Amino acid sequence: MSIELAKQMEEARSYIASKIQIAPKVGLILGSGLGVLADEVEDAVEIPYSEIPHFPVSTVEGHASTFVFGKLSGTPVAVMKGRFHYYEGYTLSQVTFPVRVMKALGIETIVVTNAAGGIVPEWEAGDLMVIRDHLNLMFRNPLIGPNDDRLGPRFPDMSNAYAPELRTLAHEVAREQGLELREGVYVGLTGPSYETPAEIRMLRLLGGDAVGMSTVPEVIVANHMGIRVLGISCIANKAAGILDTPLSHDEVIEITKRIRSQFVALVREIVSRLK
Repeated sequence: MSIELAKQMEEARSYIASKIQIAPKVGLILGSGLGVLADEVEDAVEIPYSEIPHFPVSTVEGHASTFVFGKLSGTPVAVMKGRFHYYEGYTLSQVTFPVRVMKALGIETIVVTNAAGGIVPEWEAGDLMVIRDHLNLMFRNPLIGPNDDRLGPRFPDMSNAYAPELRTLAHEVAREQGLELREGVYVGLTGPSYETPAEIRMLRLLGGDAVGMSTVPEVIVANHMGIRVLGISCIANKAAGILDTPLSHDEVIEITKRIRSQFVALVREIVSRLK
């Protein structure tokens, strides 16, 4: 990590700190169609990404471009209503920049969400999956380049990239709410084209349970900086070749709308226990 990037982090942190009155403890990154959770934040202060120094702007339908600060279930939070993707043309340093800024703001736990394609044939659109681990088939790593040891080690351990205690908490909350959570391995690809049926068969053989185009770079950087991560995927569709129907982003948005009440209730309660 370069000195220039460290300077950009501080400039972004300083700007945000000048606009908010809280010290956020938990960060949330909301995936396609899941930004509705940001509307639940109380005493909200919204800061458009375009106003924050060095922030990219999301260009994808279903992703707003606003940082929301306030309280969710009594817990001070920073909520990314919309994220950035490698396929938009951003570098992985830009994609993961908000995670670094959240750490600079004092955040120690991040809940990362996404909409994903279900690789397991028995899973249905609308299922929620706790991410146990991931496969980085983007074949790119946001930590390539100079490393600043003040922020994290040159070779960070990824044995528990998704904190076991947070996964346990998610399952406990789900059981209390009468909700069955899946748990599995998320596969990160670059996109933006959806996968072919042959690629999905390959991903199943490799141990993947859900596939998407985000999350992995953010989780790598979070672990590099010592941030605990909980990952939750909304299975928005069955992946290519499982059903004889074409895939579309409109379908992804429609499914996430259908499960929004369950999703919001689950994440709200999880966050309430992270005070």
